[in-house]
Amino acid sequence: MFQSIKSALQKNENAGASRFKDQLQLKAGNSYTVRLLPHLKDPSKTFLHYYAFSWKSVATGQQIILTSPTSWGERDPIAEERYRVYRNGTEEDKTKIKAIRRSENWMVNAYVVSDPVNPENNGKVKAFRFGRQLHKIITDAMDGDGAEDVGPRMFDLSASGCSLIIKVEQQGDYPTYVASKFRTPKAIEGLPESEYERIYSSAFDLSQFVTTKSYDELKTMLNQHWFNIATPTAAAPAATEVKAAPAIEVAAAAATVQDAEMDPELQKLMDNIA
Repeated sequence: MFQSIKSALQKNENAGASRFKDQLQLKAGNSYTVRLLPHLKDPSKTFLHYYAFSWKSVATGQQIILTSPTSWGERDPIAEERYRVYRNGTEEDKTKIKAIRRSENWMVNAYVVSDPVNPENNGKVKAFRFGRQLHKIITDAMDGDGAEDVGPRMFDLSASGCSLIIKVEQQGDYPTYVASKFRTPKAIEGLPESEYERIYSSAFDLSQFVTTKSYDELKTMLNQHWFNIATPTAAAPAATEVKAAPAIEVAAAAATVQDAEMDPELQKLMDNIA
């Protein structure tokens, strides 16, 4: 029994590192080639869609990144504070709140054909996170003007499949992905048909990569790292459940949270973040 407990502890401690290791990391100035993979057991889980907030802590100076429960229709104190400020705050407050950046993200499994920065990733399945720019390219190829040429071919590992060329360019302080595109059907060099089933079955459950804290936990984080309000140390923290975000199919990934509270300047900034 003790060995089981120890193994479980080690598994939990390594979970964060493992999730990072299993994700495809992109670096500006490079082009990556991947073949997107479906979630065969449940196609609706092929894409994961979620929102996140990030800012620099006023208390510690560390970067705070938190998944928003609004991703699946639940309340979020950070979103509520931003809305309150943009609606009723002073001009000074509105300027300050822009430091809390809201991003919209998606994830999908991808077979790595070519990773020029980390070639050891070639031939492996990775979880691939992307933003609005690549989302537009993928949805256009899936159900837009490019659907006739690509469509379901984006998920085909055979010679009939279309790989996605992810071109990462630096634009000011942020990378841009607008030059990315799906290529014409082509076989993946060195990949035999006998490997297809193994690769498809290797797709990750993407919900394991995105978790969130409870409303009260997020409220505490906001107080500590935005309002710089110290949390009393006498009371023991209440046990809270960390929920995994449910997957949302990209074809139906209309935003569940409106950007009405975001001023045009901030919206323009977010649109440039993939």
